[in-house]
Amino acid sequence: MSSSEKAPLSVLIPTKNEERNLEECMASVSWADEIVVYDSHSTDDTIAIAEKAGATIVKRVFDTFAVHKNWALDNIDFRNKWILLLDADERVTDLLAEEIKNVIKSEEGSVGYHIARKTVFCGSWMRHSGVYPDYNLRLIQKGRGRYEDRIVHEHMIVDGGAGYLKDHLLHDDDKGIERFFDRHNHYTSLEAVEILRERKKAGGEKLGGNFFERGPQRRRALKNFAQRYLPFRPMFLFIYMYVLKLGFLDGRMGLRYCLLKMFFEYQIVLKVKEMRDPESPLYQKHKDLLE
Repeated sequence: MSSSEKAPLSVLIPTKNEERNLEECMASVSWADEIVVYDSHSTDDTIAIAEKAGATIVKRVFDTFAVHKNWALDNIDFRNKWILLLDADERVTDLLAEEIKNVIKSEEGSVGYHIARKTVFCGSWMRHSGVYPDYNLRLIQKGRGRYEDRIVHEHMIVDGGAGYLKDHLLHDDDKGIERFFDRHNHYTSLEAVEILRERKKAGGEKLGGNFFERGPQRRRALKNFAQRYLPFRPMFLFIYMYVLKLGFLDGRMGLRYCLLKMFFEYQIVLKVKEMRDPESPLYQKHKDLLE
C-alpha cells in the first residue's frame, strides 16, 4: 500500500526496550500514513525493528510521563491533523481501525476521542473487575490536547469536545509476570510521590479535585476522599473489584488480578508513610520530585 492510500493519521508510540511488543503494535497501524516511534534510548532491538518498519524515530531521555508526552506533542512535526497515541503493548483491532478512519474523514464531531482498552492478564481477557471498558483519550486533533501535570497515570485534557469510540484497543504486554511486578512496583512509588506532591500543592492533606467536574478532576476528588476517609482501602478495593464489579466471573485469573491490585494499593499506602520521612530511602530516591 502506498503512502497516498493510507489514512491521514499520525501514530505516536513511546518506547523503551519494547522489542517483544513493537512489531505487532506497528503492524496493527500499518494503514496509517505516519508512525512515529518516540524512543527513550532503548538498549535492545527496538530501534532496528522501528527502522525495518519504516517508522520515523525521535529520541529523548525520559523524565516523567506527562512532560515526556507533552514534549512530543509540542515538538514533533506531525504531518497529519489527527494523532493516535498508542503504547507499544497495545494493538488496534480491525474494527477500531475502520472506526478511526471514518472519524478522521469527518469535518464534524469532537476534537478528541476516548478509546476503550481490552486488557489481557496472563493470557486471559479481564472482562470484569471494573477493568473493561478502560477508556483513555487517545485520538486527538493536533494542537488540541495536552496531558495534565502528573508524573504517573496522567490524563489527556482536550481543548473542545471529546467523544467515545465503540471498538477497543487490545492491551496485552508480552513481557511476563516479572515485568508486571517490576512495572507496578515503579508505578506505586510514583503514585505515592504524586499523592505527597498534590498534598503539598494543596497546602495540607487534600488532594484537590472536584466531584462535580467530569474527567481527571472528579477522579482526583474521589482519590482525595479515599486517601483521607476510607479505612482499609486496599481491602475495600478488592471487595469492590472482585465482588461488586464481578471480578469472580473471570475465574482464577480474576482472583489473581484483584489480589494483585489490592496489594498494589497497599504498596501505595506503605510508600506514602515512608516518604513522609525525608531521611527514608524512598524519599531520598525520589527527592528531586518531592522537593
